[in-house]
Amino acid sequence: MILTASRSLSLNLQRCTSARLTLRRYIQTGRVSGSSGTAEAYLEPSAEHPGIVSLVLNRPKAKNAISLRLLEEFKACLDTIELDKTTRVLILRSSTLGSFCAGADLVERVSMSKAQVDQFLIDLRRALGALEGLPVPTIAAIDGPALGGGLELGLACDLRVAGHAVTKIGMPEVRLGIIPGAGGTQRLTRLVGLAKAKDLIFTARILAAAEAHQMGVVDYVSDAETTAYDRALQLAQQISANAPLALKAAKQAISRVPELGFESGLDFERASYEPLLYTKDRIEALKAFREKRAPSFQGE
Repeated sequence: MILTASRSLSLNLQRCTSARLTLRRYIQTGRVSGSSGTAEAYLEPSAEHPGIVSLVLNRPKAKNAISLRLLEEFKACLDTIELDKTTRVLILRSSTLGSFCAGADLVERVSMSKAQVDQFLIDLRRALGALEGLPVPTIAAIDGPALGGGLELGLACDLRVAGHAVTKIGMPEVRLGIIPGAGGTQRLTRLVGLAKAKDLIFTARILAAAEAHQMGVVDYVSDAETTAYDRALQLAQQISANAPLALKAAKQAISRVPELGFESGLDFERASYEPLLYTKDRIEALKAFREKRAPSFQGE
């Protein structure tokens, strides 16, 4: 037991050290996981909108199917965002229009052993848990097919925006003899309810953007003249204008709703609310209100 705990602690220390080194590279270069041309997943800060960062999926020829390499680089990006205090909103998107994520890489899967598949599923579950657990608001910009594991990626984000022309959103796993295996049965059900989740998973029905919006699978659909990323960027601007610590506390309180009873939830809400009263951002907000100007939040 002591040896197991020691190994676990050692691995955690290695991950933290690696994440800090990656964060240093990100601060220096604005990129994670190499150049945008070679990386399968990388971070890209918005030049025009400080605090808004994109986590970009970059396997255009494979419709961003989740390979072992993409998953590893994706996790490195999440580790960086977890430690980076300048990020206020994260947008998950594709490097190319017409794509989001087509799910697991089935071509690669054929050559994988059972042990490799098992490890991949464990790593994917952890990665989506880390995405869902990020302290900053996250938005999935779905500008192309979001199928199976690709939709599960989107479900791990706080909000989802679909491009108006997107026609393939769904969980077709039962057609392949399996079920959603990266949180789809759980997150979809919590999002749309039992009946709708069963409908979508049992039928393996594929939705267009408008129907996905009607069913509550996505929160916004872009206008005909814009992309999902354009609409997600507008939404991110609205969110990032608010106090970072308040956003973090709000996300924390809302995310605990499924696991807490009502009274316990109210207690947790109060515990999240109280520390905000003594922050510099709260003082700045009150001062800006008196002076009739927009507040300048620093996340302190």
